[in-house]
Amino acid sequence: MKGDLILSTAYFPPAEYFSLINSAGSVLIEQEENYIRQTSRNRCSILSSNGILILSVPVMKGSSIKACVKDVTIDYSKRWQQVHLRTLVSAYNRSPYFQFYFESLERILLGNKKYLLDLNDELLFKCLEILNINKCIKHTSFYEAGLARDMDFRYSITPNSASVFICRPYIQVFNSNKFVPGLSILDLIFNTGPEAPQYI
Repeated sequence: MKGDLILSTAYFPPAEYFSLINSAGSVLIEQEENYIRQTSRNRCSILSSNGILILSVPVMKGSSIKACVKDVTIDYSKRWQQVHLRTLVSAYNRSPYFQFYFESLERILLGNKKYLLDLNDELLFKCLEILNINKCIKHTSFYEAGLARDMDFRYSITPNSASVFICRPYIQVFNSNKFVPGLSILDLIFNTGPEAPQYI
């Protein structure tokens, strides 16, 4: 794995995640680690009229106790898809580029993927396509703990931790004249459209 950027799987991760991918030669997505709850693996942050909201994909309870990430399954007994889509519409339907990208993302969210990793992968590839980022992305084949290298970001990009990544401010629908950093890539895509790559 030497020389590869290594990231955790993530649900609509922030711009920092894509900036790292954009600057890497090749990328590994960790699929062999034990699933960690309440991280970007199944949640993202968006900006609404009420401030920052967390959207979380529910997983089956058996999947969250020492289960390998690649085996974590999504819990469809909860109406999370409808909630996420309705929340995205409410938060971003007034953004300049919402109508250009929402439908393709909606199709993926309604695709009823069994595994969280598969859902995250499909959303990742769609976002990379929108951002015009073309990189070789593979999954890990074994778990390697405590990697001491600069390219290991599996545990540093989370919704609850501060980031050293500085995103150039852009106009947000609900920012009240103060830029809110660290949000899902959706915020950047919906607000800046084809100019989004310039911010990562």
